[in-house]
Amino acid sequence: MSRTRIAVAGAAGLAVLALLIVAPLGLKPYGIYILTLWAVTSIAAIGLNLTLGYAGQVSLAQGAFVGIGAYVAALLTTKGWPLGAAYLLAGVSCFGIGWLLGYPALRVQHHYLAFVTLAFATLAYLVFRNEEWITGGIYGISNIPRPSLFGYALRTPRDFYYFCLVNLALVSLAAWWLIRSPWGRAFVALRENPVRALSLGVDTRRYTLTAFALGAGLGGISGVLYAPLVQYIDPTPFSLLLSLNLLLMVIVGGSGYFFGPFLGAVVAVLLPEWLQSADKMYAAFGPLGDALGFVIPPDALKYVAKHYLVAYALFVMVLLVFSPTGILGLIERRFTSRRALPQVAAAAEVKPAS
Repeated sequence: MSRTRIAVAGAAGLAVLALLIVAPLGLKPYGIYILTLWAVTSIAAIGLNLTLGYAGQVSLAQGAFVGIGAYVAALLTTKGWPLGAAYLLAGVSCFGIGWLLGYPALRVQHHYLAFVTLAFATLAYLVFRNEEWITGGIYGISNIPRPSLFGYALRTPRDFYYFCLVNLALVSLAAWWLIRSPWGRAFVALRENPVRALSLGVDTRRYTLTAFALGAGLGGISGVLYAPLVQYIDPTPFSLLLSLNLLLMVIVGGSGYFFGPFLGAVVAVLLPEWLQSADKMYAAFGPLGDALGFVIPPDALKYVAKHYLVAYALFVMVLLVFSPTGILGLIERRFTSRRALPQVAAAAEVKPAS
């Protein structure tokens, strides 16, 4: 990545961070909850992006690791343990389980590996649902407390949102460092051509296991934050649907792009909420749009708000048809093509010597 692109990405990241800091000041509790859910989900998506986007290992078990982290946090904090202990235990345990789950990736690839991780996700869901002696079964675990930070209880939605945002920022910085390090370059080499990477001296066995373990560990950390966010957990949120939704976030945002998980989480978490309230948003911003010349029929927005899930599904399908590399892949292609046009024009003007 060139210095110019790094500078642009850094400036965009700082602008988005400033927006995320001030956003809760104008939101109601439910809006803050959705924004917090986006931050928590982004952490799990970052982990899956390391496994899939950079190391090229397909995993359908990320939702299971989120569930493991959530149950660890629920079990410990309801018994008086601090959230920090749950944070450490969930991260380490999910890292270890992810390391073990990575061993099948040493022998099988692509959709065969997806079936292996699918089996693990199904096993984890059955444990969450049937082992009532530890998970509470279908009755779940309730009264999960919010954490305290230096003696200050993070009970309000805004306080807990900022706590999750700080966690997301720390995870993002760690992921950025990892991607820019020799480890990240080894992951990319493993994704592009494992045989060539092995011939160049890359320990493909170790890096494959590490990719699974790091992705699983971040999934567990996401679950640790999810449990006190909702303050009640049962097996339903951690079914295969969550793993597929996280996979959708990575692919839609842009697999293998640093900002892909953030943008994918916006599409998967925030976009349905925006579509559901499209008619209300028109009431607030319709006059401004009319003044700028963007006239949208109110009846169309009411229809979108009524059938928001259909509109969301159509958006995702159309996007992936025209850009299989996701939103950031589409932006990069547009940017590259615009930069190439002057070069092509200059080459066309060069006449061969007589």
